Amino acid sequence: MALKYSILDLATIVKGDDINKTFQKSVKSAQHAEQLGFTRYWFSEHHNFPNVASASTSILIGHIASQTTTLRVGSGGIMLPNHSTLSVAEQFGTLDGLFPGRIDLGLGRAPGTDMLTATALRGNNFNPNYNFEFHIKELQKYLSNENAEAKVRAIPGEGADVPLYILGSSTDSAFLAAKLGLPYAFAAHFAPSQLEVALEIYGEHFQPSEFLDEPYVMICINIIAADSVDEAHYLSTSHFQAFVNILTDQRQPLLPPDETELADISDEVALHLNRMAAKTFVGDKETLKEKLTKFKKDYKPDEIIVSGNIFDFDKKQRSYEIASEVIKSL
Repeated sequence: MALKYSILDLATIVKGDDINKTFQKSVKSAQHAEQLGFTRYWFSEHHNFPNVASASTSILIGHIASQTTTLRVGSGGIMLPNHSTLSVAEQFGTLDGLFPGRIDLGLGRAPGTDMLTATALRGNNFNPNYNFEFHIKELQKYLSNENAEAKVRAIPGEGADVPLYILGSSTDSAFLAAKLGLPYAFAAHFAPSQLEVALEIYGEHFQPSEFLDEPYVMICINIIAADSVDEAHYLSTSHFQAFVNILTDQRQPLLPPDETELADISDEVALHLNRMAAKTFVGDKETLKEKLTKFKKDYKPDEIIVSGNIFDFDKKQRSYEIASEVIKSL
């Protein structure tokens, strides 16, 4: 089967843009992705980040789905501990009712923010020993037709055609995805260190389910592509600066390449940056084809999810074009 390719969009706020402009860009990106043959377009739930506007993930999913026609749209992911499972079932059941057969529900258990903000989000429901597996099964119950006789039902939601995906960056998530027989999406775009061992665990322990007969591996990586290697590296400085800002807790919108200060970072930050960026691929079409051919051979994904911060909107769309051409040729 041909390798599928998709996009993770954080609705990144770049310097000089407001929220409305950011959402307009996401719409245009999704429409462009649809034309390029991308399979799905996901948003990830983040909170309290001045450069990320995807906090109300389900609302944004609905807006993007309304502006496209065939593209699957979903979450990569909803941070389940921040919500009641009933609420998630109702939201995504509503989305499925509006856009049948086009909605994905990727689930994570990280807070998607700092712990102070997580506490504010969850209020009295904050639980440091959150049972992710239990709540996934509870969500599956609400989405199933078998819940029709229950006292508490998800309307909309019950019987909705919304596939679930387990997101993760650790071996714990790999074991869980395998146990539940669900597709597994690994976040190698920011936490690649356990990628290889997590995929081995998922493959070895996978148990077929009513949802999936065999393992389905999705890997999110960063791709910064341009028509020349030099231009790609120039554009990538905004992306690497965003990583540095995370590491140093300097929260601000995405900066243009000319305002980045990567030469001034400490050795310690540089070490962590290199670890975070281990699965960031920068280059022109020829360079990326060589790198991604090896990546495909090493990890054997069923689907590559493309992420990556580029300040200039038109250059970002060109990067998607090159990425789609390269992945289709693998």
